Amino acid sequence: MNKRLISIIMSALLVGVISAETPLHYEGELLGTVGKSDSGLAPYYIMSNNGGVVTQSKTMNFRAKAWKDLDLSRRFSYSFGADFITGASSEVDYLHYDVQSGEMQPIGRKPAAIWLQQLYAEVKYRGVFLMAGMKERTSPLLNSSLGAGDFIQSNNARPVPEVRVGFVDFQDIPFTNGWVQIQGEISYGKYVQDDWLEDHYSYYGHFINTGVWTHYKRCYFRTKPSQPFSVTVGMQMYAQFGGNARTYNRGELIKEDPYDVKFKDLVDIFLPTRGGKGDNKGDSQYYYGNSLGSWDFVARYRFHDDTQLKAYFQWPYEDGSGIGKLNGFDGIWGLEYQNKDKKAIVANAVIEYIDFTNQSGPTHWAPADNLDSDMKGEATGGDSYYNNFRYNSFMNFGMSQGTPFIPSTIYNQNGYLKVFDNRIRGFHAGVSGSLLDNLDYRFLVSYRKSWGSYDAPRLEKAKDTSFMLEASYAFNQVKGLSLKGQFAMDRGNLLGDSYGVLVSLKYDGILNLFGK
Repeated sequence: MNKRLISIIMSALLVGVISAETPLHYEGELLGTVGKSDSGLAPYYIMSNNGGVVTQSKTMNFRAKAWKDLDLSRRFSYSFGADFITGASSEVDYLHYDVQSGEMQPIGRKPAAIWLQQLYAEVKYRGVFLMAGMKERTSPLLNSSLGAGDFIQSNNARPVPEVRVGFVDFQDIPFTNGWVQIQGEISYGKYVQDDWLEDHYSYYGHFINTGVWTHYKRCYFRTKPSQPFSVTVGMQMYAQFGGNARTYNRGELIKEDPYDVKFKDLVDIFLPTRGGKGDNKGDSQYYYGNSLGSWDFVARYRFHDDTQLKAYFQWPYEDGSGIGKLNGFDGIWGLEYQNKDKKAIVANAVIEYIDFTNQSGPTHWAPADNLDSDMKGEATGGDSYYNNFRYNSFMNFGMSQGTPFIPSTIYNQNGYLKVFDNRIRGFHAGVSGSLLDNLDYRFLVSYRKSWGSYDAPRLEKAKDTSFMLEASYAFNQVKGLSLKGQFAMDRGNLLGDSYGVLVSLKYDGILNLFGK
């Protein structure tokens, strides 16, 4: 973010502290990881769905944050937050082409010694909000603590600076008497990961795209939630646009494709139109930008004792073939159990089947893209989830912005910025609960196998089994003080073998100088 935006947000934070309508929350955390892995990265479940905070096998971080939540009982309210992380971690080697020697050389890379994780300000009026800054977000429908991750919006990567507007929650549609509700959000943002991309790109071949903009939108409809049976259905969509795509061959720049963003582009990416208009010729034969999305569905039934059971799916799409569900059984299919007793031994459980192997078939062939060819047939496959011919993969600082079940590009130690293994299939399960009044647990396990991608299929399937056991203890003697421990392990030739331990000491507090 630029300095002006940061100063505006910091001013809002200061005003909020002075005149907070609701309490100011603050939190300090000391976190450490230790382990061993083939890649030098932390085990899958220690890395995943944690805001991209921990990636290395050995880490020592201190995290401090303060935030104020929206007061939903008021017509007008505001919120803000600041969150920074500092520490040290081990290095991971990534191959980089050395022009002088003419060879690929390993260079150690690690996260910055200090970075802003979150910084945002938000206002709401009635049921509508406006937010500017970086704010962590989880899945709008799926369980982010126990599930494998939302296909479009998970908390697996660091947040992207953006401006977002939408409904605070589901709102009643007029004249339906509450039987039909609507929720939707729209955002525009811009990546600040260019330095990370430059450091991790090999410069041997393929391309790198910097200065890329982002766009997100969703719209959901829900039937009356007070009824025992309720259904939510809708669509999410994420897009990348703009930026400068540069192609290298053995360290030499052979092609550069700058894509200047104008106001009209903000409109075009909201309602996708054919590319190549005006000065922007980068994707002239395709729709503007790089879009992907999902059809989302949740059916929830609440029993007489307030226990709930949910069935859900997310159907992914990269283009019209996926929107029309020509990609077979591809999707995230799940069941979730919610116990009314949040302190039960099994308070919450999730099981998911995940399949991304079809992708509308292996080949994409459009006659309009190949006018000189005698082949007039059409094939709408080769969707290649999270990949694009011009844009970097759907990642921020190497971590997938969607589900980490498709391995993130941070694993690509050869300096390749595209996803290798998106034709992947497997199972995931998670369960959480309480063993004692102040001792909670969480257990995650998954199995998957990959065929690589249609562009680069594996000669033999790669497999991975991962699990994680977590225990969290809240001290009765000091309110707000908690201790968390995790043990995680990966086995297989997809992510490599690894094991690791995470220990976290956290203190949560409330500062209410001017409150009631």
